[in-house]
Amino acid sequence: MMAESAGNIVQSPMRGCRRRPSPMERVRLRLREVLINSGITVEHTELLLKEVPRKFEKYGDLLLLSVSAFQDDVWRGDDVGPQLWEILSSEFGVSRIGRQSVIQTDGFRTPRVEMLLGSDSVAYHTDNGVRYRWDVTKCMFSTGNITEKIRVASLDCRGEVVVDLYAGIGYFTLPYLVHSKADHVHACEWNPAAVDALRQNLVLNRVSDRCTVHEGDNRQVCPKGVADRVNLGLIPSSEEGWSVACQALKSSGGVLHIHHNVTTKSTLTSSPSQTRQGHWRAWADMTSSQISTLLCGVKGGVWGAEVVYCGKIKSYAPHIDHIVVDLECRPQAMPSEI
Repeated sequence: MMAESAGNIVQSPMRGCRRRPSPMERVRLRLREVLINSGITVEHTELLLKEVPRKFEKYGDLLLLSVSAFQDDVWRGDDVGPQLWEILSSEFGVSRIGRQSVIQTDGFRTPRVEMLLGSDSVAYHTDNGVRYRWDVTKCMFSTGNITEKIRVASLDCRGEVVVDLYAGIGYFTLPYLVHSKADHVHACEWNPAAVDALRQNLVLNRVSDRCTVHEGDNRQVCPKGVADRVNLGLIPSSEEGWSVACQALKSSGGVLHIHHNVTTKSTLTSSPSQTRQGHWRAWADMTSSQISTLLCGVKGGVWGAEVVYCGKIKSYAPHIDHIVVDLECRPQAMPSEI
């Protein structure tokens, strides 16, 4: 049995357990036979099988492989190539296969995906009842944020206006509309390809009438004084958008959901989990203070920013955690009262 997350990222389980082989393990067994029968030595075969990935993503009939998968020229040969695609297609039940590469540094985090089988690169995926459609060669899809999407979906946002500063294809915009029942969401996004996908996803989920898409740099297009809550779902840091978020809040205040990658390290005097949580809280408290100061500057008066939630979304890298902090921001005294 294969281990699978809610976001359809799959990793082959550890060896040594008695269980039914996973699809990728069956792929490895079948490819070993293909390579040996093609006249490739046992030693070379074992080296080639190291390029069979342990992680992959599957969206409907589209399989996305990792960057290091099947790179050797042998896999593209007339003898092995056709059998490779047939094996992958039959084991995973797909008709399209792509291979991911390093994300581009173009400001949009545009993915690099090479289609190896089939030319249609549009993926379809349903996450917690929310439907997504996007082109994997043009837009990112973050499967690791499913726990936060579920938490957002559990919020009661009836009667509220939400601003999503980094909307992408609708990762959080859509849960706010579909599940949290926000009255209206202002979705800011500057990647044209993501904007196109976002508009399509709003129609796909039948919520386009309750969302205004603001295309461009959020520092220029984000509305001011309208929000009961602002979502800042950008990592490694959304700090460039903090001032924009403060300006977007209503004069009565609201909630900021701030994402950030926090660096952690253990000590000899505490457990690793306690150390991580301590680092999260320290960052949350520091951010609370900075947001209070920002609010005083952009809105006037005296403002408080209370930490009402601090939690981990996922491990981003060794000793780096992607966390979210919720700050309840309220005016303590207006300028006329000071």
